[in-house]
Amino acid sequence: MSKKIGFIVGSLREGSYNKQVAATFEKLFPENIEVGYLEIGNLPFYNEDLDTEGNVPQAWTDFRNDAATYDGFVFFTPEYNRSVPAVVKNALDVGSRPYGASIWDGKPALVVSASMGAIAGFGANHHLRQSLVFLNMPTLQQPEAYVGAVQNLIDENGTFNESTTGFFQSIIDAYVDFFNKLTK
Repeated sequence: MSKKIGFIVGSLREGSYNKQVAATFEKLFPENIEVGYLEIGNLPFYNEDLDTEGNVPQAWTDFRNDAATYDGFVFFTPEYNRSVPAVVKNALDVGSRPYGASIWDGKPALVVSASMGAIAGFGANHHLRQSLVFLNMPTLQQPEAYVGAVQNLIDENGTFNESTTGFFQSIIDAYVDFFNKLTK
């Protein structure tokens, strides 16, 4: 039986480095794991007043139903003001509600942060991990997945250099092992 991993990309920018990292990760995952992307840019901001019968935005329902079909998640995030982009936090909030019906519960996660800066989205990476702890998402600890100065690691065709691709593969291998242990 094939397992499914959901990719959530925190940058909505068309030429996003995080989207390019995700596209490279997708190619490196083993064939027995299906990878899919969850759209988060169209989700209305979470408001508990809307999360009542007859008021739930269709985009929330669609997201929750789609996300519930995945066995684990990989989050690709840039860093905005030492934290995650609002779309990532909003997706977490939408998926965790209504209370007691979280689609995240117990699903293994991986956090990857990529940025043009030297600290590689360290703040966003760790801030996201704090939310994942509360959501009961076991998260791979090692190897840590920071991609700094990402613009220097990729060519004009969106191809990462061999060293970086090898680093990505080591992260994926560790995550797949972690994921398999938790989803038997």
